[in-house]
Amino acid sequence: MTTQAAAPRTSIAICVFAVRRATGREPALPPVTGHAGGGPVRTVTVGTLAAVIQDVPADEFSEAALRERFSDRDALERCARAHHEVVAAAAATGPAVPLPLATLYLDEDRARAALVRDEPRLRAVLDRIEGRAEWGVKVSVAAAPDEPPAAPAPAPAPATATATATAKAAPPDTAVTGRAYLDRLRTRRQAGEERREAALRAAEWVHTTLSGLSAAARRLRAHGPGVTGERHRQVLNAAYLVDASRAAELAAAVETLRRDPDIGDRLTIELTGPWAPYSFTGGAETEAGDDGDR
Repeated sequence: MTTQAAAPRTSIAICVFAVRRATGREPALPPVTGHAGGGPVRTVTVGTLAAVIQDVPADEFSEAALRERFSDRDALERCARAHHEVVAAAAATGPAVPLPLATLYLDEDRARAALVRDEPRLRAVLDRIEGRAEWGVKVSVAAAPDEPPAAPAPAPAPATATATATAKAAPPDTAVTGRAYLDRLRTRRQAGEERREAALRAAEWVHTTLSGLSAAARRLRAHGPGVTGERHRQVLNAAYLVDASRAAELAAAVETLRRDPDIGDRLTIELTGPWAPYSFTGGAETEAGDDGDR
């Protein structure tokens, strides 16, 4: 969320979705609605840039209103979808730099002034992403076959018995069963650790392979079990900036990795895209673990 001040002074705020190059003959955007309750999505020229903007109700896009809205998962998703719809429409007409969700200004003059200040960086990003698109790759550990639950440990000796008396009194079969139980637990734990290490090595190879086909690559924060589920632990969440001419090569590489028994038997690989280059604008939305340009 990017806002310029705590409280709007007018009934209208300006939402900026994306920036393109100004050519004097900017292509029309495909039909797009933008945020509910807002005005028409339009393009304004600012120096050498063309910004895709929308007038939105200021009271619905104040910092307080956005905090409340973004605390609601459904409302956040609607807002994000509206934002993405406009960004995708802009990107469909040529290179477009997506701005962070809810980039808002109190009025159009302030939006223009901010874009003028940021013009050199935005032009550099436009140069960098031209002819390229972002592809997302999510790699998860393939679910292990269900294992039967471990047999319960033998029941402890009665609390009134002394340790010495218990050891002497314990039947031989019970002692053997206890050791076997602990051995099974130890073996299962070691097998789990070995599977995790093998999965991490395989995921690293996936990232290395796909990075080699990309102009830039970034590791994003992996989603936790709350998103992926306990049986699909994510071990790689990455974005790749790929030349349009190499998109088919990237898809083929992913398919080859899936068929590799050392990888496909351990991991599931999800490829999505092409997307507007959200992860390669050099802004604050870039997450930790950045691999940067390659």
